[in-house]
Amino acid sequence: MIAEEIRRITEALPEGVRLVAVSKYHPASAIREAYAAGQRLFGESHAQELQRKHAELAQLEAEGMEWHFIGHLQTNKVKYIAPYVSLIHSADSPRLLEEINKQAVKAGRTIRCLLQLHVAGEETKFGFTPDEALAYLDSGAWQQLTGVELAGVMAMATNTDDSARIRADFNRARLFFERARSDFFSATDRQPSAFTELSMGMTDDWHIAVDCGSTLIRIGTQIFGLRDYD
Repeated sequence: MIAEEIRRITEALPEGVRLVAVSKYHPASAIREAYAAGQRLFGESHAQELQRKHAELAQLEAEGMEWHFIGHLQTNKVKYIAPYVSLIHSADSPRLLEEINKQAVKAGRTIRCLLQLHVAGEETKFGFTPDEALAYLDSGAWQQLTGVELAGVMAMATNTDDSARIRADFNRARLFFERARSDFFSATDRQPSAFTELSMGMTDDWHIAVDCGSTLIRIGTQIFGLRDYD
């Protein structure tokens, strides 16, 4: 089932769009099965769980598997994932970016991060508003973070069945992404590959996200089935 779903999804994706298999709450055996089917990007949202899987799946990492952190990240947990995480989708505040930078420098790495943009209707979701994100970029503070590369934007749409609202949320994130890339990264010498990723779309809305320009989709349930929370 896992291999079949990965094949079904990846065959439907246009060129330039990649799949992040959301493996949180699923065992290492499921990740190995997905890896055997050709999947290389895996998303986790709890630092301790990721730490356990990192230890258990070190051989796959050596062969090219990448860990993406996609959930809310507390500053005191950054140190646990900084030595090996490939991309943090959920950089939702200047303070968190400063801590990621601190731990990246300590680990001798540069960590790619996405600015988490809050465009959804729910107040409970984390992230910069578009105005806050523009103000942060305009401040230039990010340019002092030698251990961080801003790689783009992550956004979640409103949790609704209204496809028009979902599309509007994703388009708002895309417009911000395009503006930020043009205004702040088009002539960046220090980070020539920066700001190329737009992470949008999950199991229920990824088709809309792809239509709106997503380059990374985050899918868990469709691939792995319902999660085991025990």
